[in-house]
Amino acid sequence: MVDKKTASFMRSLAMGHIEEEILVPYPEPKVADKETLHAIFQSLKGLLGGREKDFRAWDRAGEMPPGFVQELKEAGLFSVVVPERFGGLGLGATAYSRVVQELGKYDASAAVTVGAHSSIGMRGLLLFGTEEQKARWLPRLATGELVAAFCLTEPGAGSDAAGIKTTAVRDGDDWVLNGEKLWITNGGIADFFTVFAKTSLEGRGHITAFVVTRDLKGVSTGPHEDKMGIRASSTTTVVLEDVRVPAGNVLGEVGKGFKVAMRILNAGRTGLGGGSVGGMKRLIELAARQARERVQFGKPIASFESIQQKIGQMVVDCYAAESVVNLVAGLVDRGFEETQVEAAISKVLASEALWRTADEALQIAGGSGYMRELPYELALRDSRINRIFEGTNEILRLFIALTALDDVGAELAEVAESMKGALADPIKGFGVLSDYAKRRAALATGLRRTKGTWTLLHPALAQDAARFESATRHLALAADKVVRRHGKNIVGQQLATRRLADAMIDLFTLAAMLTRISARIEDHGEAAVAVEREILRAFARQAERRVEAGLAQLDDNEDPSVLAVANHVLEVGKYEWDNV
Repeated sequence: MVDKKTASFMRSLAMGHIEEEILVPYPEPKVADKETLHAIFQSLKGLLGGREKDFRAWDRAGEMPPGFVQELKEAGLFSVVVPERFGGLGLGATAYSRVVQELGKYDASAAVTVGAHSSIGMRGLLLFGTEEQKARWLPRLATGELVAAFCLTEPGAGSDAAGIKTTAVRDGDDWVLNGEKLWITNGGIADFFTVFAKTSLEGRGHITAFVVTRDLKGVSTGPHEDKMGIRASSTTTVVLEDVRVPAGNVLGEVGKGFKVAMRILNAGRTGLGGGSVGGMKRLIELAARQARERVQFGKPIASFESIQQKIGQMVVDCYAAESVVNLVAGLVDRGFEETQVEAAISKVLASEALWRTADEALQIAGGSGYMRELPYELALRDSRINRIFEGTNEILRLFIALTALDDVGAELAEVAESMKGALADPIKGFGVLSDYAKRRAALATGLRRTKGTWTLLHPALAQDAARFESATRHLALAADKVVRRHGKNIVGQQLATRRLADAMIDLFTLAAMLTRISARIEDHGEAAVAVEREILRAFARQAERRVEAGLAQLDDNEDPSVLAVANHVLEVGKYEWDNV
């Protein structure tokens, strides 16, 4: 029986265990949610369809008209995750992610505006708010009377959330907040801010989460930022000057705000992933149409293999990202609590797949794609931010690898402790050593073990499942080796952890696709899933090659040379080999 409080597919995978019960069966939206979603999609089509010229005009102006924001509110798009008892639709993670996906097909700025409100802006209230707090604010958040924003980033603290400088000092029944938050999505239109501040003036950390509303004296926002992409969405600074915040506005426990922030960001990543998938689907449609209609050398460019390869890879990437995003949302809906690694993978995977898809779609359009009259350059600019916000992909890769390696390190520490006490308690000590030795022997020799193989997948997927099992053994051996080699210094070995993270991303993606297609075969038969099988074959082979090459480079790589060059240029401050 899987413990939903502690079970994590990827943390187990780094130990060589395939906990397939976590992923099988692949999640599907509830029937009631499907009906609600179809109604929302029709509403979105009526609201957003045919407004491409508006979206481009708002992008150039760098601002979304208040009237359009009001239309989004009246369409109920700010209410989708608010529980029904507070006036919302009460959608779960899977259905919500699908709504953001649909928004992403039309306009990234609109998707970001709605997503920032629901995914992170008010998520802390949903996760940590008291009943009194929820009753006070959620009804107005559902109608859009209050728009929400998430205020963590500061000029000197982006990914380093523990290093924030905004302070909160207790004064009687209030907290007095001072500081400045940077690059806040919805900053200019929000009235409800989830703000993180230091509640201890000594050292790092000791962060607390607060609800700050715009009507409190001392709250102000700066002008709209002039951004590269998602230009129509509101992004501003939020300034807090001696803002008196009632103690009743604290979210969660005092001093536990870092946990609140991480839970919010983790919960919000299915929304960002959904928006990325929606953007990819739209770009694939545009690219396919462009390839059929654009004629070169007397025939449509769709007849050329190089163009077909681009479109085929875009589809593989989109199907892979969609499989992961839906799976992670399904895990959340089923009550699994340890989904941080899987959610981080979904964000990295989807954001990078969208970037590649936008780039290739523009390439298929050729010179026309570079012109502003067509949607490709806007899509490319809009997609770039996804690799940065809600945790940069570099930081998330570090998190993915280190979280998994922590379990491997804990096992090695247990082995070391058992060796110390083996004579005093030989049964316990040698029992632990024996279990560890058996696991390593099984990994090293490739012997089949119950936890190292798939048993619940459809037999038709045996070949691709075997690829996964082999790659899993290589991952577990590599993780064990890296921990042994670097020990507590592993945090500083970012190139090694990046390679492990990339392998983990590929393997979780392959696992999601295997379970999704297995369910599809069970429900519809092999013939109906023929093209999806081709998608799986393509990705499985690509992933197998990447995992093998990436893990091999843990021992044999060019890192010392590249780092030596980087350090030299950082010292001199320029490229100095100009030949003129």
